[in-house]
Amino acid sequence: MKVKFRKFDESLPVYAPEHTTSGSAGLDLCAVVSEPVTIEPAGKALIGTNLIIELPDGFEGQVRPRSGLALKYGVTVLNSPGTVDSDYRGEVKVLLINHGSEPFFVKPGDRIAQLVIARYEKSFFEQSDEISDTQRGKGGYGSTGVSANVK
Repeated sequence: MKVKFRKFDESLPVYAPEHTTSGSAGLDLCAVVSEPVTIEPAGKALIGTNLIIELPDGFEGQVRPRSGLALKYGVTVLNSPGTVDSDYRGEVKVLLINHGSEPFFVKPGDRIAQLVIARYEKSFFEQSDEISDTQRGKGGYGSTGVSANVK
């Protein structure tokens, strides 16, 4: 699938999202900042990518964390996954949070998140007095327990 993009700000660089390996589901999103941004422990920052993208109808972009940033620094995407709708034409931004114990520095060009393009179905809700029963029923949070069944 080809996804069109353009710069949000013509005076700034842009990094085309790319799959780092042939098996990568996510495309790397890079920070476009004029100077390094410091995210203190327990702090958050909205980081621009300078990308405006055009997704086909029926698809969304899911902004997800990079596992290496989470493991090494405790930095993740706060609203994970963030959604880029097919009709959105503003700058794609990434909301990062630092769960680590040290300040985290976002530098220009850093790979800060990944974008997964996913198909979705439109849903329309219809009120009904008849909803089917299931084996699980009303069982909610924690109702299936913690222990796995060993086979």
